[in-house]
Amino acid sequence: MDISLPVFEKYSFIPIIAGPTASGKSALAIEICKMADGELVCADSMQIYKGLDIGTAKDTPEELGDVQHYMTDIVDPGTDFSVYDYVSLAIPKIKDILERGKLPVVCGGTGQYISALLYGLDYGSGDEEAELRATKELEEEFERSGIDVLYERLVQVDPEAAKLIHPNNTRRVIRALAVYKALGITFSEKNRKSKDKGPEYPFKVFMIDWDREDLYDRINRRVDIMIENGIIDEARLLIDSGVDRSSTCWQAIGYKEMLKYLEGEESIEQAADRIRIGTRHYAKRQLTWFRRMGDDVTCIKPDEAKINAKRVMDLCIKDVF
Repeated sequence: MDISLPVFEKYSFIPIIAGPTASGKSALAIEICKMADGELVCADSMQIYKGLDIGTAKDTPEELGDVQHYMTDIVDPGTDFSVYDYVSLAIPKIKDILERGKLPVVCGGTGQYISALLYGLDYGSGDEEAELRATKELEEEFERSGIDVLYERLVQVDPEAAKLIHPNNTRRVIRALAVYKALGITFSEKNRKSKDKGPEYPFKVFMIDWDREDLYDRINRRVDIMIENGIIDEARLLIDSGVDRSSTCWQAIGYKEMLKYLEGEESIEQAADRIRIGTRHYAKRQLTWFRRMGDDVTCIKPDEAKINAKRVMDLCIKDVF
């Protein structure tokens, strides 16, 4: 863990503002950046996609003000993007911010990205060329035999991974099998070994702890705003662009629900209801992920962003007296 940079003479850790959708993460992170002369690093697996602004609730220029931000709008819709891809881009960006004497503030709700930063992941170990060859062979087998055959094989060789991967998630099923085929160890075991290196920098995770009903009310209001602001047009753009409907970006809640509306199968009210339900379920999964992290997550009250920013900074700034 590298704490040799001058910025760590003042700060004890890099704050990560995590938690479920609509919990106020961005507002809090932006306030911390303003207070600490920091820069924002996104940790959201859907905000990486260009052009998907409303459905992924990206910060607007008005919300950001003068705060510099990174790790949004970095790939085209339809592009595969892994946890390894995220870490490979985010860590150098965090290093650059630190070397310029500023405090990185990480913000997002993607548990895998945040865990990768907090605990450290080194997916680069192993025989990458062998994994690429295995992936190509498995993709060809998928074209011949379909996903069911591959998923059943994953259940046999790596049941731990199979429990965490949806049977229809072709990309992840093939990824897990390619590791086993190329390296002779399971994907689950490789993930465990990847943590041996540890984190690059000291991080501390904070989560705004809302009462569930209050959080659901916030989610419902957000969905109304998304529809008013044009998520329908963003979904139509995905269709017109010919993005494969099995792509990750189509899994972002809001776009796949709007698909049925745009194809005339549902009313806008039905689509909106399904977005609300899907978002609440997603928030529940996010809460489960972060609560499984136990004492590694510090919960804070759902107070005004400026108040909570001061709470975080009081913990982050070293006592020099």
